[in-house]
Amino acid sequence: MSLRYDVNLSILFTELPLLERPAAAAAVGFTAVEFWWPFGTEAQPAATDVDAFIAALDDAGVRLVGLNFLDDLSVGSRGLVTVPEHAGRFRDSIPVAIEIAQRTGCRNLNALYGNRIDGVDPEFQDELAVVNLDLASKAAQSIGGTVLIEALNSIESPLYPLTSTAAALHVIEQVEELTGANNLALLFDLYHMARMGEDLEATIGNHAGRFGHVQIADVPDRGAPGTGNLGHQALLKALEAADYRVEEGLGSIGLEYKATNGVSADSFDWLPVEQRAWRS
Repeated sequence: MSLRYDVNLSILFTELPLLERPAAAAAVGFTAVEFWWPFGTEAQPAATDVDAFIAALDDAGVRLVGLNFLDDLSVGSRGLVTVPEHAGRFRDSIPVAIEIAQRTGCRNLNALYGNRIDGVDPEFQDELAVVNLDLASKAAQSIGGTVLIEALNSIESPLYPLTSTAAALHVIEQVEELTGANNLALLFDLYHMARMGEDLEATIGNHAGRFGHVQIADVPDRGAPGTGNLGHQALLKALEAADYRVEEGLGSIGLEYKATNGVSADSFDWLPVEQRAWRS
């Protein structure tokens, strides 16, 4: 089965209000989308806001295939899993994310690890991560979902401790060992790991079986594939050869890049229209 693609509507089509973005993605041929946390810094949005979000997806005829737990990205954070001050807020967001996932069929939920905090013992933060990821994984397991752990690049996120595939996999293995969780997987972001100088083809060859999701943007400017030096065609072939998971609801490649000249609809020339819609 060929690779499948979805559009990250927290970075593309941002020239439109959030609830108009699913229809805009559908208008250029996409049938699947993903979002960072779509409610700003609100851990427990009003039920009407959740309903409106889901209705926008339904009305556009697109499926949700990826969603972040509360991440505080809108105020410059990189997730809350390890942040003691906001542990309660992260936990409050879990049932909201699960409700949305259950109602939409989404099964990939991304738990951004969080920055190191001045004056807080990193070991304590990592212990907190085990507790929070255990809570998230148990909740996700109730709907057959997967909790994703993502590595970022240290150039743009200098306080984020997971800056390699090995570091993210270590967290997954620690949580599995300490809690017995069996529904954690790696979110492999080609852009971030390319900026860290990782051998992407080797990572795909060695670890594709641990991938729950893949995201793509070109380097160094986070533009559409083909605008930089990522070499996306070889990497996509490597993912296909590695049998990157393609079961229903999973196995997508999220387009998480900046719009060409600020116009999102003009940013997909590299991907033929017939490859934008999911097929069984």
